[in-house]
Amino acid sequence: MKSNKSIKIFILMLLTCFANAQTTIIVNKTDKLISLAKSKLGSSYEPTKAGPDHFDCSGFVYYVFTNIGISIPRTSIDQSESGKKLTREELKKGDILFFDTYERNHVNHSGIYLGDGKFIHSSSGKAYGVIISDLDKGFYLDKFRWGIRKIENESK
Repeated sequence: MKSNKSIKIFILMLLTCFANAQTTIIVNKTDKLISLAKSKLGSSYEPTKAGPDHFDCSGFVYYVFTNIGISIPRTSIDQSESGKKLTREELKKGDILFFDTYERNHVNHSGIYLGDGKFIHSSSGKAYGVIISDLDKGFYLDKFRWGIRKIENESK
């Protein structure tokens, strides 16, 4: 009888450890995504490229997500249609952002939200390459259209 109780306690402890390990993996996915994205800062912009050292905007997003094991479409337009649309207020770290930089009523640019109003992307503009920009001022202020979330169940 005492042995049975010990086995139950052991199993309960084991299950608790595995549950905590799973939570840690989920929580760290966004951090892994952002870390990989930031490791590409300064990489050059090049049309139609998706890494590892040269990127267009959607190629950068595609490269980062697929390299942490999350499958997404390759182009900005297809990426923008691959999830529920999020408003500016709903954004969380790791969400994919979409912009209409030419103001022609369709998405033509994407990036990854870092939190605190910042995002990382491969720019074909003056900075030319992978940079961090401000979502809430400057060029991108009125160009943002929506975001989508590919990493769910984050506690951050």
